[in-house]
Amino acid sequence: MIKKLVLVFALVFTIFNYAQEGTASPYSFYGIGNLKFKGTVENRSMGGLSIYNDSIHMNLRNPASYAGENVGIYPFNGESRPVKFTVGGGYTSQDLKSNSGTEKASSTTFDYLALSVPVGKLGFGFGLLPYTSVGYKLESLNNDGNLQNRFKGEGGVNKVFFGLGYQIAKGLTAGVDVHYNFGNIQNSTLIVQYDNGVPTQYQSSERNRSDLSGVNFNFGLSYKRMLNSKLELVSSMTFTPESNLISQNERSISTVTLSATGQEFVVNTIQSNLEAMGLAETELILPSKFAFGAGIGQPRKWFVGAETSFQKTSKFSNQLYGTNATTYKDAYSLSLGGFYIPDFNSFDSFWERIVYRAGFRQEETGLNINNESIKEFGISFGVGLPVGDARLLSNANLGFEIGKRGTTNSNLIQENFINLQLSLSLNDRWFQKRKYD
Repeated sequence: MIKKLVLVFALVFTIFNYAQEGTASPYSFYGIGNLKFKGTVENRSMGGLSIYNDSIHMNLRNPASYAGENVGIYPFNGESRPVKFTVGGGYTSQDLKSNSGTEKASSTTFDYLALSVPVGKLGFGFGLLPYTSVGYKLESLNNDGNLQNRFKGEGGVNKVFFGLGYQIAKGLTAGVDVHYNFGNIQNSTLIVQYDNGVPTQYQSSERNRSDLSGVNFNFGLSYKRMLNSKLELVSSMTFTPESNLISQNERSISTVTLSATGQEFVVNTIQSNLEAMGLAETELILPSKFAFGAGIGQPRKWFVGAETSFQKTSKFSNQLYGTNATTYKDAYSLSLGGFYIPDFNSFDSFWERIVYRAGFRQEETGLNINNESIKEFGISFGVGLPVGDARLLSNANLGFEIGKRGTTNSNLIQENFINLQLSLSLNDRWFQKRKYD
């Protein structure tokens, strides 16, 4: 167990060292940033499919997965389900395409750290994960091709969560997560003015900071049933009620000068009186979300399924940040995916126990800019590689996704991205009595 914990913290340390910005997407300018959490690497490698639960992987999107007595793929009769650790991160490479040209960007991210402990029919889990991320650098040009505005943003919202799951009956489990959301978003806007085509000596810069906090809940159900001696039906449902984020806001207006290389030097700064405008403390709505799905497969061999989700993002608003060209509508997503294992019980063959995953997803993000709906599409593949003691079924998971977000219509930006993900899913038994001293 100690060796496993060392591996976990070594990976976390490495990811934190390199994960400087969680995103490089210009669409993180809107709302509270791009949604980062889309499940574990195992989920994302199946197109975001999160309806399948087993006894050796954590499912962070459905708290019902924490519960159950000796169910799933754990094969050893009389042995308790293992305690599960998981940690994951990723790397994203993007090609940003507009009508005026293309640019490249990349980011490295920490995605989640969590632990799940079974206690009979009951189980609990807790962990940390980034929820949204802001990271953009944009410029607009005037009619002469000179710099007019420069926009920059960073930050995001994180979650600490604690969840409980309980096995109600054979094959039926339920659970609930409580999430504490926290973080901050910082952005700045530089406005450059010209006199006869020459930049004036002094320019204006506006800086905003919002410190966000709030609590929300996530409820889940999971049901499994053998249809015959080989085929198993799996279904799942989750619901996240609407909740609020409290935003403590600050704004400053600065006079700056620009160097020949474009670096900003502050001359003086004035703090804006947001309290007088009623903007010192605002509330942001985290929209409700409902997801359900079902699939069929042969336990420990293969599985295929579909999942859809609906989110009331039309109710989202942000009084401090926003543009007249931006509106929100309800979001929708569809995921199709599954896995295949050549021979789960072949403990003398590494290659036969590899898990192969693949999937597809299509999303309406809910963001609408210049009357253009921002959509996202991805095709994913992945493998689960056995590591350590074969009886504990720990594994390293690798995922690969290629896709796109946005459009070049209406002077917008299309992102063509490649996501690479890595996670460790480590298992141990903490509460099993020794047969021999």
